[in-house]
Amino acid sequence: MESRTTLQYYVLDVFSNKSYKGNPLSVVFTNGDLELETYQNISKEFGYSETSFVYYSTKQKALNVRSFTPTGFEIDGAGHNLLGAVCGALLKKIPIFEEQNESERFVIMKHSAIPLTVSFDPVTQYPVVQMHQKSAVIKQEIPTYRIAVALGLKIEDLDVNAFVPTIVKTEVAHTMVPIKNSQVLNSIVPDNQLLIEISKEYKFEGFYCFTLADENQEHIVETRFFNPIIGIYEDPATGTAAGPLIGFLTQKKFTKSEKEYKILQGVKLKQASMIEVMNREEDILVGGSSIITMKGELYL
Repeated sequence: MESRTTLQYYVLDVFSNKSYKGNPLSVVFTNGDLELETYQNISKEFGYSETSFVYYSTKQKALNVRSFTPTGFEIDGAGHNLLGAVCGALLKKIPIFEEQNESERFVIMKHSAIPLTVSFDPVTQYPVVQMHQKSAVIKQEIPTYRIAVALGLKIEDLDVNAFVPTIVKTEVAHTMVPIKNSQVLNSIVPDNQLLIEISKEYKFEGFYCFTLADENQEHIVETRFFNPIIGIYEDPATGTAAGPLIGFLTQKKFTKSEKEYKILQGVKLKQASMIEVMNREEDILVGGSSIITMKGELYL
């Protein structure tokens, strides 16, 4: 029997501390870069919205992360793909920060250094990872009627006082879409072809639909995320959209800087996720925890 290369993997549920909630992510541990086709084949086989591949580089003194969708698209940005990869490496006891200053921890995502803050939950001892995204840049507004039609809604369903659909970017540009209430939010049935057309025309990726929560809730907004242009029809937790949203809400004076808020996502998919966010003067923090739900090995 021929000998084949074996790689270990974890499946983690990200932005959750309970298995089978949050956003599932496969994290594959490698010894360095693989062939592009190998990344793509493994990601397609797992079939999750993203698969992350990690190894520790002694040369760069940092964890290297690359992430792919099942359609073979390589992802940038600090989202659940990065948070889960870092949690996976820490849970596997890889000393990813040993050669770094505690105040300047970072990992390398594709080719960019992404700063991080890491703490450990006092009860579970799971790592809690906060990714530092760039400050939010508000781009352009998109006509409400175009998005309403693409989401299968009426214009008045998007009629939310101070907000109109707006492209916002930290690491990745997404459109923030205000929705009247939670009931309307969870009734959305998008027309993916129309969403793709709008994404191409205005040069952004996904649609982060949000509705403001009641004051007595733990979370400040509830969200759903659609990104068909890269093959993600709906995502249960999206770090690359949570950062732009808290930046947008802060610039609109709805939330305050230097204060932590929580975003609830994934309810409709029965994979409730809680994303912790904070808008700061120089950056935006997006964080949460992850739990290992499966582990195993794959063969090349």
